[in-house]
Amino acid sequence: MSRSHEATIPPARGFSSSSGGGLKTSTPASLELLYAAAAASDPFEGIASAMSFTKHLLMHNCDVWTPDWYNPTQDPQLGTTIMAVEYDGGVVLAADSRTSTGTYVANRVSDKITAVAPPYIYCARSGSAADTQMLADTVRRYVTALALETQRPATVRTAAALFRELIYQNKSRLTAGVICAGWDPLNGGQVYSITLGGTLVRQPFSIGGSGSTYIYGYCDASYRKGMNREACIAFCQQAASLAMARDGSSGGVLRMVCIEESGAQRLLFTEDQLPRGWQG
Repeated sequence: MSRSHEATIPPARGFSSSSGGGLKTSTPASLELLYAAAAASDPFEGIASAMSFTKHLLMHNCDVWTPDWYNPTQDPQLGTTIMAVEYDGGVVLAADSRTSTGTYVANRVSDKITAVAPPYIYCARSGSAADTQMLADTVRRYVTALALETQRPATVRTAAALFRELIYQNKSRLTAGVICAGWDPLNGGQVYSITLGGTLVRQPFSIGGSGSTYIYGYCDASYRKGMNREACIAFCQQAASLAMARDGSSGGVLRMVCIEESGAQRLLFTEDQLPRGWQG
């Protein structure tokens, strides 16, 4: 820098300030100089220097403050809103599309509804993206092998039981909440919820993910037995949009899959196509 300038170094986030208002003497001298440079020189030059210096410290495993949302070692999480509803003749699955790493949105348009035994069995995933993708792939392999061996498609109950077994046996290692739903000739449309601990429950409708905590009351009050396909789609639209509006880990577009005897149909609703409630 061509000019000298004495500046009071403001306390940086993540460091305790001394009585004088500056950084404690325990703060590395090089970091103090860096903050001084950022305060005394051109703002953009200071920001660039700070970013370069922070990168240097990270490469050498030094202790340095980084923003809460920046964590390159944190696994992507499906902080999410997922749900499924039975109707006479089939089921509807719905999920938002936001994948986050801490508070950083890693993917705005991910697909959390995965085919297990297409076109009749699908699952909606919440929890760790890596864990749930692995689970879906493993169950798909098992049900495919079972269908080849028995010469008939696997039932929805069988696929859900495989999810339950894998999650229960590895509950201390996995972070995975799954809704397995689909149609088969034996029982028609079915929705099964598999919790983080491996509990398997069949329900007329099921919600999951971080966004579900905002809509339990709405779903309990609005669900009606005997709803048809169109009513279930509208129910999922309203519930998911409410959760996406309140939950910071849910958002993006709304994906749906309608499954019945004739097969599966995928639907996509962008933000401007979703109900906005009181916001108009």
